Amino acid sequence: MSTKRRSRTIEAEDGTLTDRAYRELEEMIVTLQLSPGTVLSEQALAVRLKIGRTPIREALQRLARDGLVVIMPRRGIMVSEINLRLQLRLLEVRRELERLMASLAAERATPEERREFAEVAEAMLAAAAKADDIAFMRLDQRFNILIATAARNEFARRSMGLMNALSRRFWYQHYQEVADLPLAAKLHAAVADAVAQKKVKAAATASDQLIDYIEDFARKTLDT
Repeated sequence: MSTKRRSRTIEAEDGTLTDRAYRELEEMIVTLQLSPGTVLSEQALAVRLKIGRTPIREALQRLARDGLVVIMPRRGIMVSEINLRLQLRLLEVRRELERLMASLAAERATPEERREFAEVAEAMLAAAAKADDIAFMRLDQRFNILIATAARNEFARRSMGLMNALSRRFWYQHYQEVADLPLAAKLHAAVADAVAQKKVKAAATASDQLIDYIEDFARKTLDT
């Protein structure tokens, strides 16, 4: 194998490992296996995930852009704190973006994507019926990625990418006290079903109803 080809192969493998490291670390942070305020060690994470330090470092940089970790020069890397006021400001933006993306997805999704939206809706309701919070969280991430893809607007997709993980972590921290998992699943499923059926206005309305619930959920955490 030539040096140039070997270099490209190594880069591709590192990219794949970085994606894997990002997915695994993101889930660990979102599900509070790595709690807010935890100081992270690249070496310890590399051992824990059985991935080299370079992909771990690159994944942590992506997580910093997502707001899930804070990189402190000469002091290390820390899992970011969870802040209610930040969540409420974030929801102001999410409402507008998610309505736009749901509408665009309903208009632009391919037949294959519409079938996947229908599958996600059904799976979310099933996960809620079993009170399977981890399955629901993973489906929520799949739902977010699918909406972002089907909307076919790279600027909206980048903006939402900065908010989804923070929102899921906030929900996971408080859902046992104040969340209604069956209702959350029903509201997500309504958006997914509207997109699957190419109902643009219904998708926008369902998106607003979902954000109404999420905002109400966030405010209820003040009482817990």
